[in-house]
Parts: sequence; structure tokens; C-alpha cells
Amino acid sequence: MAAPVIVLAWAARALDDAEPNVDHYRWQPGPDRSPEPWQPWQPGPPAEQELPGWLAERLFDQRTVMLRGPLTHPVATQTAAALLTLDATGDEPVQLHLAGLDGELPAAFAVVDAMDAMRCEVHAVVTSQVGGAVVAVLVAAARRSAYRHARIRLAEPRAAGVTGTADEVAAAAGRHLNELEEVIVRLAAVTGQPRSRIEDDLSAGRTLSAAEAREYGLIEAIVGEKD
Repeated sequence: MAAPVIVLAWAARALDDAEPNVDHYRWQPGPDRSPEPWQPWQPGPPAEQELPGWLAERLFDQRTVMLRGPLTHPVATQTAAALLTLDATGDEPVQLHLAGLDGELPAAFAVVDAMDAMRCEVHAVVTSQVGGAVVAVLVAAARRSAYRHARIRLAEPRAAGVTGTADEVAAAAGRHLNELEEVIVRLAAVTGQPRSRIEDDLSAGRTLSAAEAREYGLIEAIVGEKD
């Protein structure tokens, strides 16, 4: 019966050596496992969801490119690459489906420049809502249409955040004004509206229905409209 006593004594000495400041023979409170205080759910920014690979491939085979969500530089690069690739593979028109309310103007012109360089026509279709810099992409298309419940918001595209010296900030502001001027010129040429009206609508953030956009001259047809 001496063996258990020896084992217990050896274990106690080992604990004392490992943690000399802890009394292993007294009760010690356990770690605090109380639950975290309840926090109400806060909605976060919507995540950008990519199309499933099989669906993107199927659309690409049908010469259709989708531009969705905020128009950032990575999105513009991917869209321009898809457009130029389809342009190199055939002469049939490319369908560009648009659904985005925000974006950076330099990113929009990256897509516009690719469209201007293409041999085949780009037919833009507004599938949901577009606005801001995405409108510049819309008016660069050879043909423009929209679904019946689509909305187009005429709003001055936001300027990309710039940090640096006063001269660098001033130069970036100048580039933004030049790009905005080109958007206004393109809008006036496509819609036939007076420049003053376009400037007022951009400042006011006017939203147009599909029917109003057709009357305005932004689109030429409404998809699915019944006579």
C-alpha cells in the first residue's frame, strides 16, 4: 500500500517545482467562462460575390460580360480584359450587362478606352441600377438598352481619395475635373440634351426610370417591353 503514497508525494513535489507560488492543496477558482455581453447585429457592407465559374464561362461563350458592383480598378481591369478577348475572337457584338451604383472615374475610363479600341460593337444593357462612374461606361456603348424596372442615376462620379503634397492633391483634382468634363461631353453627344441640363441633373443626382431614360436619350430600347 506504500506505492500510492509515494506516487502522490512525487506528483505534489512536481507541481510545486513547476508552479512554486501556487498552493495546490487549496481550492483555486477556475477561469472566467461567462458569456460575452450581447451585441446587436450591425449590417456590414455587402460582399462582392463572383459568378460561379461554370456560369461565367457559359456567358463568355455567348459573348456576354457582366459588370456588377462598385467599379474599382480590379473590376475595370477584368472587364476590359474580357471585352478585348472577345473582340479578338470574333466580329459579333458583345453584350455588356451593367449593374453598379458607384465607382471610380479612372476605373470607368479604363473600360471606356477598351471599348473605344474594339472593332466589334458593345451593346450595353442596364439590368438593375447604374449610377455615378458606371454611366460613363453606358454612354460609351454603341447601343444601349435597359430592363423595364432598371434605374439610372445621374450623379457626379466621386473622386478617388488622394493623399500627398498640396501640389499632388491639386493635380489629382485637375485630372478629375478633366475626366468629368469628358463624361459631360459624351452625355451631351449621346442624349442630345443641353450641357446645362446635364450639369444640373448630375449635381442634383437625378434618378430616371427606364422609360424616362429612353425619353432622355440615355437608352434606345427597353428589354421585354410589350407593344
